[in-house]
Amino acid sequence: MNIFAGNSLWQLVWQSDAVSKCVLLILLGMSIACWAVFVGKLFILHMKNRQFMHANKKLATITTMMPMREMALAHRNTAPGYFLSKNISFVSELLKGNFEHTLHDNEWELLERNIENNLESMILHNEEHLSVLSSCAAVSPLLGLFGTVWGLIHSFMRISETQVADITTVAPGIAEALITTLAGLIVAIPAMIMFNYLQTKIRLLEHNLIVLSDRMAFIMQQLRGR
Repeated sequence: MNIFAGNSLWQLVWQSDAVSKCVLLILLGMSIACWAVFVGKLFILHMKNRQFMHANKKLATITTMMPMREMALAHRNTAPGYFLSKNISFVSELLKGNFEHTLHDNEWELLERNIENNLESMILHNEEHLSVLSSCAAVSPLLGLFGTVWGLIHSFMRISETQVADITTVAPGIAEALITTLAGLIVAIPAMIMFNYLQTKIRLLEHNLIVLSDRMAFIMQQLRGR
């Protein structure tokens, strides 16, 4: 497709100066990084949500420690199995491996704190790399604006050099400005959509994790004060 003066869009990009090319290359790298993070996180979050939903459904039928320990062992390679195993191991340390003993109030407080810490750690881990999307969504329009200003500066410099303010003089610089602006928006808009979509998936995962945590704590109550 041709635009003004018989130059194609690709030819215009190729004929732009080093600064404009650098801005476009940075935006291209940011776009690739955003899509890589989005696809990878989407797959992982989808898999974890399925695991937690299955684990919550199974844990809802469990009322004692022994079946829960067996469940954690059977699902040790999954996210809910890892969470259960971490907390059951901590209980085992408190009881010195004897689940016939009773947890005292101070030990129960330590267990609750350990559950909260593990919960927060898993939530933070799920939010890992989301800053790439939010940063790209915020920075790419500014890079596009930088390219816009740089292209306009070129247009005014050409006017001052040629002393002529016709379309052939100012068009290349304006085109460079518009291309970088467009590239910045092409990166920013999908990045913001990806970020918000993944945030929704993470909120769902956090809900499933909290449900699992509450059910586990309820089952562990039998170790307290019996």
